[in-house]
Amino acid sequence: MLPAKTIAEVIARLDEIINESIAKKSRLGYFACLYRKMTIAVQKGINDGMFTDGARMEKLDVIFANRYLNAYYCKSQNTATTSSWKIAFDATSQPYTVIQHLLLGMNAHINLDLGVAAAETSKGLDIQLMKKDFDLINDVIGSLINIVQKDLEEICLPMKMLAYIDNKSKESVINFSITTARNTAWANAVGLSTVLPTMYDPYVKTLDSKIAIVANNIKNPNFSQSFLLRTIRAFEPTDVGEIIKFLKD
Repeated sequence: MLPAKTIAEVIARLDEIINESIAKKSRLGYFACLYRKMTIAVQKGINDGMFTDGARMEKLDVIFANRYLNAYYCKSQNTATTSSWKIAFDATSQPYTVIQHLLLGMNAHINLDLGVAAAETSKGLDIQLMKKDFDLINDVIGSLINIVQKDLEEICLPMKMLAYIDNKSKESVINFSITTARNTAWANAVGLSTVLPTMYDPYVKTLDSKIAIVANNIKNPNFSQSFLLRTIRAFEPTDVGEIIKFLKD
């Protein structure tokens, strides 16, 4: 698979994944819908002059997206990918809640891929020069929390019960994960920018193994969370294709 070269190409690839997922009623389409919204929001931010260096942010966004697209391609070809993505993709064969599927994708893509993409974008430069724009791109991602929460509540009314998990805000499960993930992503980016070339791949592999642990915790939450998620799953629609169509809009 040839990598995407522009954000427009990324969005076109995501549309292909979403349409294929609708046709196959595959839960792989859940994260693709969320990621499409993220990508469009970042593209708008670049076009609106939000970032100090828009060209650098497009480069970051495309490198970032290609890690997901490549992982998806590896999944379709039954070839190896990162452990964190393998767990997320394998989980789509099981009826976890929609929120769990989205969190598994965000975990792999933000915790691991975003840090790697930032390090690659700033290769040969002082990575701290992009910190302000990096924080802004994460603000764009974070701004989608309320949108996703409302989508999920419309799909399944008991999603409002998530107010009682972890924090006091009803976005707590999503917000907690994204906040932690984006902080982790920057720490990983800084770490990767300082390692010797010979240690780069082993460093990424070590990070991946740690992020895979987070993925397993998302799949197997604590007792109180598990009880609530089982309740939510009982009320979620059973038609995967219809859920994907709803998430895309």
